[in-house]
Amino acid sequence: MTGFLAYSLAGHDKDTLYLIIEETKDFVYVVDGVIRTLERPKKKNKKHIQIIKQEQRIDIPSVTNEEIKYLIKLYRDIKEVK
Repeated sequence: MTGFLAYSLAGHDKDTLYLIIEETKDFVYVVDGVIRTLERPKKKNKKHIQIIKQEQRIDIPSVTNEEIKYLIKLYRDIKEVK
């Protein structure tokens, strides 16, 4: 799951788009590059996210907050066009 985009399905951040940066048995850690940065990831239950399947994963060790913001914006712009 690490490196994929995902939507939050529950909580006050419902429908927020995140990038998964870490995975444990029951939880994932997600960032959006703005409020939830790489320094302050959000812990989410795996049951409360919806993975967006893409052809390629994002290389987590080399990504920056600015790149995460850009990737999320790019995905939203592409989705709006369809």
